[in-house]
Amino acid sequence: MVGTLRLLGSRTLATIGVAALATVFSGVLNYAFGPSILSFAVSTVALASLAVLVGEGTENVGARLGPAATGILQSALGNLPELFIGIFALRAGLVAVIQAALVGSILGNSLLVLGIAFVAGGLRHGTQKFTGAPARLIALMTMLAASAVAMPTLAAGLHTPAAGHQSDLSNAVAVVLLVVFAATVVFNLRNRELVPPSDEGAVWPMALAILVLAVSGLAAAFVSDWFVNGIRPATHALGISEGFTGLVIVALAGNAVENVVGVRMAAQNRSDLAISVILNSSLQIALALIPALVLLSLVVGGAHLTLVLPPLLVASLGLTAILTTVIVYDGESTWVEGLALVGLYAIIAATFWWG
Repeated sequence: MVGTLRLLGSRTLATIGVAALATVFSGVLNYAFGPSILSFAVSTVALASLAVLVGEGTENVGARLGPAATGILQSALGNLPELFIGIFALRAGLVAVIQAALVGSILGNSLLVLGIAFVAGGLRHGTQKFTGAPARLIALMTMLAASAVAMPTLAAGLHTPAAGHQSDLSNAVAVVLLVVFAATVVFNLRNRELVPPSDEGAVWPMALAILVLAVSGLAAAFVSDWFVNGIRPATHALGISEGFTGLVIVALAGNAVENVVGVRMAAQNRSDLAISVILNSSLQIALALIPALVLLSLVVGGAHLTLVLPPLLVASLGLTAILTTVIVYDGESTWVEGLALVGLYAIIAATFWWG
């Protein structure tokens, strides 16, 4: 038992403690109809800490399988909290929230987390250099995925003949994106030099890693339901819009907090790994999570998720994809570039404050 605790490390043990307490407290508040703001806040903390544990469990399982297989495992399991949030939000009819949350997850990774990583690494080590080819490929694929996601909105906004077939067009885009995602998995397996090595700190025994991953994933499923139950009462009580809630609060709770590992790697001057972890998370959301939720919404009940998004969301997604590609194209980063990314994220978030 003592040996197991040592393997987990103090940081992970603290995360487990926070996750356990917040999960139990969140369940009590949900079933006891506690104050809506407190219930929402506690479930947010629980979800964020569980997302971190899911990420760590995934990394430690994948570390025994090699870098390419780790990437595949992260694609399949790394977004479990966001997937659960999406399913429960759609069943509750919160389409606007989940649309904003999906785009917000990409913005949170590509702007906020990447920007903080550049600032942390740049202030400590000066201009940082990384292998340009993998970062450019990820950024370009994300930009292409963002373009595909934008097409149903453009078709509707420009009143084309496809405007009357929003659901069918969204489903078609989702299928194409999943095919492209499958192709990227095959490509990465055949081009392992494009995949940076896994974090050398992954030392958990396989049984322990699977246990942490399984328990965290199961807990995330319950907490996601309680989290979604608290969205409308809490936002009404706080006077904030559902758009801001989805774009910032839901997105950060389910995704961006997990990617603090990218910031840590940048601070350690391991730029290749930092860039890969952060940008791959955005790519997985665009190529896998978004289309998966579009198709799952056809069978899980509740509202059908389409890719006809509010124009401001589409514009924010497009600007983010373009800017990220431009910044990583030269294979180096500075803290000033990071500050600019964080600043743009703050401006976009402020724009959605009123809805």
